[in-house]
Amino acid sequence: MTIQVAIIGAYGSAGVAVADELADEPGVELTLVDDGEPGGGLCILRGCMPSKEVLSASAHKFHARHDPRLSRTPEVNLQSVVNTKNEHIYSFAEHRRAAVRDLAERENVEFYHDSARFVDDHTIRIGNEKIEADYVVIATGSVVNVPDLPGIEDVDFMTSADVLDTTQFPDSGVVMGFGYVGLELVPYLTEAAGMDITVIEHDERPLDEADPAFGDELLDIYRDHFGVEILTDTDEKSVEPTENGIRLHVEQDGDERAIGADELFLFTGRQPNLGRLGLENTSLEPESRWVEDTMQSRDDPRTFVVGDVNGKEPILHVAKEQGFKAAENILAHARGESLEPYENVHHHVIFSATGVYPFARVGFSEEAAKAQGRNYVAVSRQASDDGVFKTKQATEGLAKLVVDADDGTVLGYQGLHYHADVMAKTMQVVVEQEMDVREIPDRAYHPTTPEILDGLFRDASAEIGEK
Repeated sequence: MTIQVAIIGAYGSAGVAVADELADEPGVELTLVDDGEPGGGLCILRGCMPSKEVLSASAHKFHARHDPRLSRTPEVNLQSVVNTKNEHIYSFAEHRRAAVRDLAERENVEFYHDSARFVDDHTIRIGNEKIEADYVVIATGSVVNVPDLPGIEDVDFMTSADVLDTTQFPDSGVVMGFGYVGLELVPYLTEAAGMDITVIEHDERPLDEADPAFGDELLDIYRDHFGVEILTDTDEKSVEPTENGIRLHVEQDGDERAIGADELFLFTGRQPNLGRLGLENTSLEPESRWVEDTMQSRDDPRTFVVGDVNGKEPILHVAKEQGFKAAENILAHARGESLEPYENVHHHVIFSATGVYPFARVGFSEEAAKAQGRNYVAVSRQASDDGVFKTKQATEGLAKLVVDADDGTVLGYQGLHYHADVMAKTMQVVVEQEMDVREIPDRAYHPTTPEILDGLFRDASAEIGEK
């Protein structure tokens, strides 16, 4: 049996994952399509990798500014930051393009550096050529979500991609959007670019996926250490251009006010990139829950949708895992076998506070455990409780462990502190292997920051009692 699979968006993490899994399968013929220029995928060129490049520069300044043992706070050379970022990410992107070229060397793989558009459910047009496929994989990623705000079409604004390429910023800015993009880039604007920033936060606190204490801690860090004005419980009403910039009209606690700034930053998230695909020529209706957990589209079992474009969870590692699962399920569907859903343990890292105080969550938060009716024990620890954070001049933050009260299984970890990102992998292993907290060694080697984990393990073990 031979099956023809077309992958639209072959340079991205999800598309490459599907192609890698299927390329060696007997009887599979692949058509890979991507019009990226230079190509390499969103994460590499405009997302997580370049953002960490620029954040690292501002983190060095932050450390120097907050360490009383040092004098003369350095300035960040934005031109050097952008040049170094470009050098690195174009090298990373070339590796991705080379991987796709290597795939295209195989007899069963054809690559088109072009755009694709649906003619019908399983026929796509690439230039002047039509490809009829047994299965189509949509992996076209996401684009900036521009909110439907009165006046937005009349003003200029900057997105995260613009920030990553800019070498000279104005004096002031107002930020719409305080999710993971805003949490990462706002401190860069104040620390590296020296801007006065006002942030609009719709809720009482940021960091929706975390227990409230973590969002409250972030508010304190951003206000106290980065000088950010954060307006909570505030909604945008309209925006207008001014002679020198923009004016944003907002409502807070029933009162309206206007905020003037030189620049408007839209960190308002992303939405599926579907506009040029010609979905009107198919049976696909990309509305809420249009993609099943098997990665199949709801409207057509032979169309699979992976990565940011399915609107489920716009995270790099999730996109890759969804790609692997889609490949497995395409083969299963072709053989008439049952399909398996994609399931993953919650695993997020946000490089907040220039990455000096990152947030990591693996598995359950306490709020999530409570919502599911789990019988749990939750223990918390402040970073300042451990001397090692004092030696690092990074005493802000906290961590929390959620453990099954009956059998000691570690259900989840949250950390907002120095090196929390480094500990995420350790805690992923602990959670996914369903380890008993009483069997995990509490033996960090001083002075190392995982001491905070040891304290959590001891406290949780004491709460549960002897095994």
